[in-house]
Order: sequence, then structure tokens, then C-alpha cells
Amino acid sequence: MRPIPAALRDGPFTITHAESHGVSYRQLRGARFRCLLHGVYACADLEMTLVRWLRAALLVLPGDAIASHVTALRLWGVEIRSLHPLHFSTNTRLYRRPGGVRLHRRTGRLRPYVREGIAATGAERTFVDCATMLTLVELVQAADGLIHLGRTTMGDLSAYLTACHIHGVVRARRAFAYACERVESPMETVVRLALIFARLPVPETNRTIYDERGRFVARCDLVYWTHKVVVEYDGEWHERSREQRAHDRTRRERLEKLGWTVIVVLVEDLKDKQAIVWRVYGALRDAGYDGARPHFNVMWTRWFA
Repeated sequence: MRPIPAALRDGPFTITHAESHGVSYRQLRGARFRCLLHGVYACADLEMTLVRWLRAALLVLPGDAIASHVTALRLWGVEIRSLHPLHFSTNTRLYRRPGGVRLHRRTGRLRPYVREGIAATGAERTFVDCATMLTLVELVQAADGLIHLGRTTMGDLSAYLTACHIHGVVRARRAFAYACERVESPMETVVRLALIFARLPVPETNRTIYDERGRFVARCDLVYWTHKVVVEYDGEWHERSREQRAHDRTRRERLEKLGWTVIVVLVEDLKDKQAIVWRVYGALRDAGYDGARPHFNVMWTRWFA
């Protein structure tokens, strides 16, 4: 059996490109190759990264196509929803859409930004485009992620949403009202929104707590200063070493010694977000909070239950 030509080993290719290197269509249907999209193949053992999937799609898309929506969001570093289908935008009208790709045809001129060698919509435009397909909670996750990674800022995103009048901007503005700086994980956003939309007080995000001598104690995810309650999302607890767990325990004991109540939310706890809200409410109530009990309306249930 002839070895696979080097020109075909490092990325996706079309049938025409394969034939130009001596590999027939019949050979492409063998076990050594994999069909990615209609007319696009790769070696079966090639690791398919995001960039390789996008390059595969661009082989059969219009020349002006750029990654957009949740696909562009992944290029900017924020992963929400599944990788497939791949989303692209184009100004080209009559063009067949290949399977596995959702092609958005735009009338306004597209302004591409290059990420990892792939043309994509800008971070702010991507956020607005995603508002046409994501839930409010997912949109806030997207905004928090883009801001945390430095792809945009609160000021830049706010200015873009004010000046923008494209489809999706109204929902994007609503979601942006709940965005925060210093949010370090998507699940932290989910926990924060579950508390806020259940009508509990709004916590501050990722604040540093010091002791009475001004010495650093901890940097906490969600902080209720008035009632000295912190909420920590710890999705990596089970993966930590024994030494790391001991460090986490000591850190929490120091907070508790200073009068703070520490509520730790593990990944398993996310299966019942109402229980998380009740735990936080109980801690706030015990610390003197006299506000209303949590309220779980239809929209809360749709987003979190």
C-alpha cells in the first residue's frame, strides 16, 4: 500500500486536491481517510481541532465567508453549545450550503478579524449575532467570557451595543446589563444569575478579602460584604491533589475565623440550582438579611431547572 502523500497529512483537503497527489476517490473511501464535509476529507488519524474544522469548511464556502455566531465565539475563546454545525457569514447570495455548515447571508458589509489564521466577526459583533440563538443566561456567559479573556471591555462592548442597530442587539443589550468583569468561569456566571433571578441581592464578583491587619486571606467568586457571605464555585474539587485540598480547607477556615460564611458549590450541586439558592438565602438570613424569600418564576425554571 502506497504511503499517504505528505501534502495530505497535515490538514483537510478536497477530492480534487487528493487526486492531484495521486489519491483516487475510491481510496478516499477507505479506512485511512475520513469524510469531514461533502467533498472534504482528512487522514483518519488527524486530530480535528477547531481551526482544522474551519479550514475544512472554508474549502467549500464562498471566498468571502467568515466564521460567525457561536463558531466565532469559540475562536475568541468562549465555548458555548456544541461545535457543530459550524456557523459562517457571507455576502454572497446564491451558493449551496454544505451539510454540517450553517451559512448566514448578510446584506451589510462584513468586517473580518483574523483569529488563528481564520477570518471571523469581531468580538462585539459576535456577541450580538449570538443573541439571535442563545438564551439570556448563555449570552451573559458569553459577555463575561469575552471580557475576562480581554477580547473586549465593558466600555467597548457597551459603546458597540449603543451604536449598533443590527438583528439581535435588543436581546444583547438586555444580557449585557447582567455582565460583570472579573468573572473567571461560565459556571460562576450561572450560579450568580441563579441567585439574582431568584431575587436575592446582587453579589460582587471575584473580590479580595483581607484580615484585620490588611493581610491577604482569599479572593472569592461571589461576595456579600454586608452579610459576610461568600459563594465559591469549585468545579475542580475532585481533580485536586490532597495538598491542594488541604490548602483550600485552610483558606476556608481562615475566612470562617474572620466571621465569613463560606458556601461551596460543587459541579454535582448544579443539578439542583434551587437548592443552591436556598443555601445562600439561609446563610444571608442567618446573618441578618430580612429581604424576601427566593422567587422561582417560569423563566427561572426554564433557564436553570
